Amino acid sequence: MISALSYIGFASPNSAQWRTFGPEVLGVQVAEPGPDGAVRLRVDDAEARIVIHPGEREQLAYFGWDVGDASGLAAAGERVGQVGITVRHDSDLAAVRRTVEVAWFVDPFGFRHELSYGLASGGPFAPGRPISGFVTGDGGLGHVVLLVPDLAGAAQFYGDVLGFKLSDTIDHGTSIRFFHCNPRHHTLAIAAARGMVGVHHLMLEVGSIDDVGAALDIVNERHIPLAMSLGRHTNDHMTSFYVRTPSGFEIEYGTGGVRIDDRTWTVAAYDAQSTWGHKQPASGRLVPQILAPFDPAPAPAPDPAPAAAPAGPSR
Repeated sequence: MISALSYIGFASPNSAQWRTFGPEVLGVQVAEPGPDGAVRLRVDDAEARIVIHPGEREQLAYFGWDVGDASGLAAAGERVGQVGITVRHDSDLAAVRRTVEVAWFVDPFGFRHELSYGLASGGPFAPGRPISGFVTGDGGLGHVVLLVPDLAGAAQFYGDVLGFKLSDTIDHGTSIRFFHCNPRHHTLAIAAARGMVGVHHLMLEVGSIDDVGAALDIVNERHIPLAMSLGRHTNDHMTSFYVRTPSGFEIEYGTGGVRIDDRTWTVAAYDAQSTWGHKQPASGRLVPQILAPFDPAPAPAPDPAPAAAPAGPSR
């Protein structure tokens, strides 16, 4: 089944801005562009893990989940098919994503998921500016937080169907459920958003607090909006800040996250998101830009053609 977040794709009218925002602010490496002119970003030796496609509006285009091998892909595809969702295999798409094999489906909330394995190597990682590096390995790219209109339904789908395990919960202002599939505290989190669906942030973990501080200095020097100030979370102990990207979603940039051992881990409930910090800007909360009213009608199958970013929840 799913072992990590392997890659993620967005669409954005501001995709070109990532050619500087990525390396100069985040410290990622810019790879060769995609066939549609997409900006492809590296955080480790994998060829590319973050892809920003040119698009008319801000969208989360797809998740790429690592399922390990062909048998893992078959097992995951069978589980999804058992709940009546069509899973499509596409060898042309696998070539573009630079994986051995890809199968994709659209979940009940309109998010597109790609099950894959064998993400190609791009050679040694060369950061866009001096940093100690990003924490990936068995934890995959990082974590992503989704906004969903039905928290219980989403928890059931991502847990029972996709096989994510509950890490812990927070109920304070909003309700959040955190899920893991490897030692990273959470690879997926879902937050309740009545009548809405979208994405809040992608988390990138770096190797040291100095990496976090250096990035925060650059963000402040360039007057890039912060969605939340530097702080430390109660549950995963990540020390981080949240910066608004050129594409209207947040990057949580942090270090020191908890690792889970399923043999000893106990699910806990928290009544606060942070032990300190993580304050919203004085001007008011930044509203997520990849957010839309939820349409419960079945979503049309997105075009998996690599020249156009597949459909997903949009503004």
